[in-house]
Amino acid sequence: MIKDNLVKVQARINSVNHTQSVTLIAVSKTRSTDELQQAIDAGQQHCAENYLQEALIKINHLKGQNLIWHFIGPIQSNKTLKIAQNFDWVHSIERFKIAQRLNDQRPKNLPKLKVLLQINIDNEPSKSGVLVEGINELMTHFESLKNLTLRGFMCIPNPSNSTQSFVRMANVIKQHPNLDVLSMGMSHDLELAIASGATFVRIGTDIFGKRI
Repeated sequence: MIKDNLVKVQARINSVNHTQSVTLIAVSKTRSTDELQQAIDAGQQHCAENYLQEALIKINHLKGQNLIWHFIGPIQSNKTLKIAQNFDWVHSIERFKIAQRLNDQRPKNLPKLKVLLQINIDNEPSKSGVLVEGINELMTHFESLKNLTLRGFMCIPNPSNSTQSFVRMANVIKQHPNLDVLSMGMSHDLELAIASGATFVRIGTDIFGKRI
């Protein structure tokens, strides 16, 4: 089933008229290692987790399979060491303090940690993320972080106005031509996200099925 679902999701990606490269990221929070292994066996390489302890179990169990791990959940200061040691990408940076800790704790034998700023594109009080007007100030501090590479932005729009939010996000990244990654779009709205310029789509339900 998971293998078939991956084929269907890739077909949806391909059905959208786009020129940018789009990477499918499998979000496996609350799913078993066996379920994730099924996706890997079907060719999935990019894997994402929201919860650190759950992620560490899977990362350890699935070592040696040439996987690329993305951390997409909220980050507390006491979690930065393990994230810096075990992940290739972090999508959810919203404070410089967290970025600095990840930078300082990144092992020297690993490549630079690739990071995205999480943007609160709809200015929702209940959501995490940097407000659009705060992006430039936060970005100025990243020049001092030699173990991180800032690659772009991530957002989770309000479902009631996804299209407008994705377009706004696309306009924001155009103001930063040195950035090349837009992480936006999930199972219910990936087509809209890709049409607006998403380069990463984060898919859980449509790969692994609905959570029981």
